[in-house]
Amino acid sequence: MKKIFVSAVVLGLLISASSVASNAITTNSDERGYITVNTQANKELSPDLVEISIAVETYDKSMQKAVAQNKEISDKVQNVLKSMINSQNMDYIKTSDFSATPLYNYSNNKRVFDKYQVSNTIIVHTKSIDKAGEMIDKAIAAGATNVNNLNFSISDYEAQCDELLSLAVSKAKNQATAVANAAGTTLNGVKYMNASCNSGATSRVYYNLMAKNAVADSEAAMGSSTPISAGRIKVQATLNSAFFVK
Repeated sequence: MKKIFVSAVVLGLLISASSVASNAITTNSDERGYITVNTQANKELSPDLVEISIAVETYDKSMQKAVAQNKEISDKVQNVLKSMINSQNMDYIKTSDFSATPLYNYSNNKRVFDKYQVSNTIIVHTKSIDKAGEMIDKAIAAGATNVNNLNFSISDYEAQCDELLSLAVSKAKNQATAVANAAGTTLNGVKYMNASCNSGATSRVYYNLMAKNAVADSEAAMGSSTPISAGRIKVQATLNSAFFVK
């Protein structure tokens, strides 16, 4: 059972009452009385967008060779993925986090150059969530070495937030009205409203070269795609507000 703390100073008399928590009405000689209310509204939705981060890593003692190998494999991976997305649904593929790094070994307390590591990350943004597992498998088959993570989201996130914020405001007004009525007063405008909206749904899958080789060695695994579960996304609106009373 929530508690409400109501306090008012009128002609030197202090009146207090309690009902539902996080609601308060305050009056003093220097400031107009007001009621503070904290409300939330949330819903769980099925995501309709996924971003898959796929990496291609190559190694060679020559940086030029490592870069050339990486470009060749990356082109193959991108071509495979491009054939699986729908640009009319605003699907796209982009490259990010390209790097070329020298690797060293240590011998007798000395750093000895070993080889270069070239890494290229390919991001797939698509509404074809049902194809995510197949995309991963085909990217690995084309030469990708790692699948770093999958980020699921909602395409109409802003609209969902607006709807929840409106609901949170309605709840705040109803709660503030109930408190004001119980205190023998009425609402008289808004003092402030602080609103926010957030969501969270990130699923990670680690699919490295070792996993790729294990799948390739298993005939039973051929023809089946990596299982991907998008789950549900919780979108939540939070409102901290205060209403003047008279």
